[in-house]
Amino acid sequence: MKTVYDFEVKLPNGEKRSLKDYEGKVLIIVNTASKCGFTPQFKELQELYAKYQAKGLEILGFPCDQFNNQEFSNIEETTQFCQLNYGVKFPVFAKIDVNGEQADPLFTFLREQKKGILSSRIKWNFTKFLVDRHGQVVKRYAPTTTPGKIEEDFIALI
Repeated sequence: MKTVYDFEVKLPNGEKRSLKDYEGKVLIIVNTASKCGFTPQFKELQELYAKYQAKGLEILGFPCDQFNNQEFSNIEETTQFCQLNYGVKFPVFAKIDVNGEQADPLFTFLREQKKGILSSRIKWNFTKFLVDRHGQVVKRYAPTTTPGKIEEDFIALI
């Protein structure tokens, strides 16, 4: 059976990283944007990361510019913005598409595993996916669901 560990993703510098590096961890995978109304969720995501990383939580951020061009064109600007404004220390990867023909294969897989209310398409920035320690997608959360509201769900998996 396929899991998130079967995928490779790009780091901001273009190098590839296997998600096998996160095997055995509980993951929150989120498509992010630096200039979105939900951007303050970075703060809460970082707080959860700081609180639970040692217990096995990893948060993986994937900048996306598909929704009203709300991401910087330069990935260095994105990573600096996240670090300077929200203290983000969790991994932020290269900018990707989450929908359409150019969608990153990881997000195609995530969407297939947990569909949204009307379709599998991601509707906006800060859609979050919860993945268990075995690489299985457990739940999908709407952009309006704040990170703190999913704390109970991932604590049960840690």
